[in-house]
Amino acid sequence: MLRCCAESAQALLILHNTETSGNYQSSIDFWKTLMPDIPVLLKSLRSHFLGGIEAVAGGVPMQQKQVVDNAPRLIDMNGGYSAGQLYVQEYRLAQPRHPYPVLLWHGGGMTGAQWESTPDGRPGWLWRLLQAGFDVFVSDAPERGRASWAMYPQVYDSAPIFRSKEEAWGLFRIGPPSGYAPAGQRRHPYPSQQFPVEFFDTFAKQFVPRWLTHGEMALNAYRQLLDLAGPCIVMGHSQGGGYATVLAQEYASTVKAVVALEPTGTPAAPCSALPPQLLVWGDHFGQDDTWLRYRAQTDAYWTALRAAGQRADVLDLPATGIAGNSHFCMLDRNSDQIAELIVDWLARSLD
Repeated sequence: MLRCCAESAQALLILHNTETSGNYQSSIDFWKTLMPDIPVLLKSLRSHFLGGIEAVAGGVPMQQKQVVDNAPRLIDMNGGYSAGQLYVQEYRLAQPRHPYPVLLWHGGGMTGAQWESTPDGRPGWLWRLLQAGFDVFVSDAPERGRASWAMYPQVYDSAPIFRSKEEAWGLFRIGPPSGYAPAGQRRHPYPSQQFPVEFFDTFAKQFVPRWLTHGEMALNAYRQLLDLAGPCIVMGHSQGGGYATVLAQEYASTVKAVVALEPTGTPAAPCSALPPQLLVWGDHFGQDDTWLRYRAQTDAYWTALRAAGQRADVLDLPATGIAGNSHFCMLDRNSDQIAELIVDWLARSLD
């Protein structure tokens, strides 16, 4: 069962002290009595490919390849391709309790799988949000997962980068570099670590390549997703959180709220009439210079939002007594508690 601890209540009092609408209050009451086996009744489950460009590849040598055993054939990869499209899966409830769907945007080198379940097999935030009464859209950004990627340098202008387990261990603030060890050996995470460290190798199986020159390509695809979804809530993690803050400026009348989970790449300055935005930070920032720089940029943007009179709340988990969260709060052991805080914030922020 999901439980709201004293620290959770304190966190929300720090965030904002407003009245909760009846529509969202019903979700909070439901959330607090939620059991893992409560079913979800869907009206529809659809998928879409959005955005992208038409590209032509030429100059690729033809090759004799054995695609099927004992049946070689000539392979010619020259010709037309679709590239830069986004994949999204749309979950519509039979009886949603909220007017706005939640759009889940993943982080860099990841896919929408990060929202589906946790590495240790618990329900992910996709399921929890459906249980709370929201329609949900889960996307794979261009070049990731089922959106697919294109050949390079014929279509893409650069090669991808890949993330090792060693880099992920430190960058995702699971433990110090010295605490990492190969699979099967004992690892030493940060104290009070919420990430299920014993399932780190399972988590690493969802890493995918990423390209560093496709920011505008991704934004164009997300624009089409916002056009498709209409009025919505955007919840973005890391790179996806940065995209959410950028497009909230362009789509201020469409995006009704932004939940940015440790975002990177936030805008330099705010514009007027933006939707409510919630920034969520985990723990162990003092150990990593890269994250100190990322956080300084994002904190500066949130300060500018508030100075401009915008609704910009911060949920700093350690400051509220919730210790040990990694870069992936939706996968940490206390993921249900964090999800409850976010649903409660939405209740206090949306009409």
